[in-house]
Amino acid sequence: MTRQEGRWLLIYSAFLMLVTIVPYLVGYATENGEWRFSGFVFGVEDGNSYIAKMLRGSEGDWLFRTPYTIVDQRGTLAFLPYILLGKLANGDALHEQLVALYHLFRLLTIPLAVHATYLFVSTFVVDMGLRRWATVLTMIGGGLGWVLMILQQGAWLGNLPLEFYSPEAFGFLSLLSLPHLVLARALLLYSLTAYLQLDRGIAKGWIAGTLLLALALVQPLTVLTAYAVLGSHLLLTGAWLLPRGEKDRWVQWVKAAVRSALPSLPLVSYFLISFSRDPFLRQWTLQNVIPSPNPAHYLLAYGALALPAIAGAMIAWRKGDESLLVAAWLLVFPILAYAPHNLQRRLPDGTWVAIVCLSALAVGAWRASERAKALVKRAMLVICLPSTAILWTIGMGVALEPRPPAFLEQEKVKAFEWLAEHGVPWSVVLTGFRTGAALPAYAPLRVIIGHGAESIGLEKNLGRVEDFYQGKMSEAEQRMFVDENHILYVFYGTEERRLAGGEPNGRPFLEPIYDAEGYQIYAVTENP
Repeated sequence: MTRQEGRWLLIYSAFLMLVTIVPYLVGYATENGEWRFSGFVFGVEDGNSYIAKMLRGSEGDWLFRTPYTIVDQRGTLAFLPYILLGKLANGDALHEQLVALYHLFRLLTIPLAVHATYLFVSTFVVDMGLRRWATVLTMIGGGLGWVLMILQQGAWLGNLPLEFYSPEAFGFLSLLSLPHLVLARALLLYSLTAYLQLDRGIAKGWIAGTLLLALALVQPLTVLTAYAVLGSHLLLTGAWLLPRGEKDRWVQWVKAAVRSALPSLPLVSYFLISFSRDPFLRQWTLQNVIPSPNPAHYLLAYGALALPAIAGAMIAWRKGDESLLVAAWLLVFPILAYAPHNLQRRLPDGTWVAIVCLSALAVGAWRASERAKALVKRAMLVICLPSTAILWTIGMGVALEPRPPAFLEQEKVKAFEWLAEHGVPWSVVLTGFRTGAALPAYAPLRVIIGHGAESIGLEKNLGRVEDFYQGKMSEAEQRMFVDENHILYVFYGTEERRLAGGEPNGRPFLEPIYDAEGYQIYAVTENP
């Protein structure tokens, strides 16, 4: 890589860091005496859960145990980046420290992802201008979902367009909100780039394997994507090499793939065994279902580059070189997208990168003037950037208008902070769902409901919590509910008062311990 290329990567990375930090700076500037910014403009529920994981790390945990359920947990080696980040925070203003660390992590992963993408693209594309174009399009490009938004068909076929809710489908949403996915994409591309260096010795295969091992610690599911791409590449390469009598060359690729996959296999096996045998993880898996949308949504997402990508795949087949990998990635995409897996929508991670690389191959091989090629590249950018602009604008709109869930009432946060200081760590607090979604990010306590995937038995418990607050349980039933769920505190704020339809009814087993500006906390007394 030349100095000129390195300088461009730094400038582009700085641009992306600036663009993605602006909504959050605006959010903090919008805070006032009534509202406090959560630190998130997209996926606030998940954002709070990551801060809660960091808080568990700051409290001394090394294994993941969710605070969004009371189900017993052994702990598992998951969400390691967030648990480790939490260990950097302590002392006063802990929540603010954790949010700052989260966004620092997010910003630092951006240049890493830009560099990894550029290196990967450079494996197939020689022209520097095309490399830059492909890197820009990979990082901030989107699909044709903006057309649906203009036509006010945002819920077409039961789903939003992919670029507005699926970080795996493209890239910009991850840059805005999910640093572990940005890091995972970078590690995936670094690993595949090292794997493709077949003629540079055995070490490259082991380097690829080490990178996949690191990926397994960051985002284990993406390792399965890597395995699928490697397997598809071996099949396609074998179909090209073996009829031409190049068996030895194909065997070299097989050995490289084995070296790439081997280091991560023990950790992947650990996750597979844990999620099949651990009672909590089994329940979490059953509840954590993220299906792929109707295939028409993928056609809408990737249709703008469909023709050049297909042309690029044909060029890759004619060349029979390293570019067969991106063609293989495109071929395995439907299998990944609709695999019989509870998280099937997450499996096609990085497919957009392969589509852009194939499109760059097609543009580079096109026998046309440089002016014509430049016009085509600009046209593709014009088609693929509106969704990204809309997504960024939505984030800005959230940051400018203080309301839940991106903003919390100041008095609610003060009640959380009081619990963080006075509550018994890891004890259970009864709350409404939205309160439960935020509380573990501010205090090292557990809730019964608060997260769609991590709150085990969510549907059943939602009804039981509502019955408790609404007084549909008798006093004896309420006491039994409290004891069964090991509840030590009952939180009563705006949401809980809305559930109850008024002020809390007197309960002899609840002792008021906090009362300020419409927020009450009760301690459960011992059962005589």
